[in-house]
Amino acid sequence: MKNFWKKLKKPIFCLAPMADVTDCAFRQIITKYSRHGGAGGGPDVFWTEFVSADGLAHPVAREKLLVDLKFSKNERPIVAQIFGSNAKNIKSASRLCKELGFDGIDINMGCPDRSIEKQGAGAAMIKNPKLAKKIIQAVKEGGGGLPVSVKTRIGYNPPSPKGFGRAGKNDHLLDEKWIRALLEEDLAALIVHLRTRKEMSSVPAHWELMKEIVAIRNEMKVETLIIGNGDVEDIDDARRKCEESGCDGVMLGRAIFGNPWLFTTSPPAPLQDGLERGASSGVRFIEERLGVMLEHTKLFEKLLGGQKNFAIMKKHYKAYVNGFLGAKELRMKLMEAKNAKEVERISNDFLGKIE
Repeated sequence: MKNFWKKLKKPIFCLAPMADVTDCAFRQIITKYSRHGGAGGGPDVFWTEFVSADGLAHPVAREKLLVDLKFSKNERPIVAQIFGSNAKNIKSASRLCKELGFDGIDINMGCPDRSIEKQGAGAAMIKNPKLAKKIIQAVKEGGGGLPVSVKTRIGYNPPSPKGFGRAGKNDHLLDEKWIRALLEEDLAALIVHLRTRKEMSSVPAHWELMKEIVAIRNEMKVETLIIGNGDVEDIDDARRKCEESGCDGVMLGRAIFGNPWLFTTSPPAPLQDGLERGASSGVRFIEERLGVMLEHTKLFEKLLGGQKNFAIMKKHYKAYVNGFLGAKELRMKLMEAKNAKEVERISNDFLGKIE
């Protein structure tokens, strides 16, 4: 089984897995508009939303969860992200991921959601390296040769004020034993969200620690790629962070909201003009954004209608409808929409009044 990670040109740019955000409909929109006008670009690696291995191992629950593992050929390479603390179920879920044709499998060992942690999964793994290693081995066995990666955090608890490391700065935040434990498992890639579990997203990501993580990898003489995650604004920022830290790539998450052009340096002209000017009332700028928003909505209904709640789209509306006059009022109306037809009517009414 070939390891696609070894063929990627550095720096590597990945699309973060985000529950009820990066579903197959949104990924299709990103794929299309990242290549707008033949500009190229697009994520080097796509991720699915994270999926429960326990659920995938259960015949009844599996049918409901398979929608989260739905993908198209133009999204390759694509990695299935799963979570769980039961080695048997993890192995079964990994076997399914291989059967479905995924290019790799990622294990979520960083999610701070309490319901996930109560299962011993997600960020809870940071406190249980022995189990984490067992889970990684189960994924490798079930995946039958698919490259395995882990997405985690720099540690679990922020230290006490007295807990400074040898550098006297922020290196005390890094759980070096945890990072080393993962790197011992010959992972294809290690994606590190540069905050502790307890910090959630309430503090800036500690990008200054990435150099130390890279140094640990180099000292251990392993080939695992190191991917950084947290507070990455755009592709230029991602390149800069790679150059400064020495990491092999960056995973972008929240910056994708309302911006399927994120992975290209050449957005369509009206949008580029609007972005350069900041808040805009230009009709072409607004038409471009609302047009993509409607296309996204229709694709969501086509691919996921009846399987996912339409309300999921509303978090996208908050991002698409931003940066122009009248956006707040339009967002309020869109929050009441129940389907794509209503979204189209509301959008057309708005455009009719500003033309």
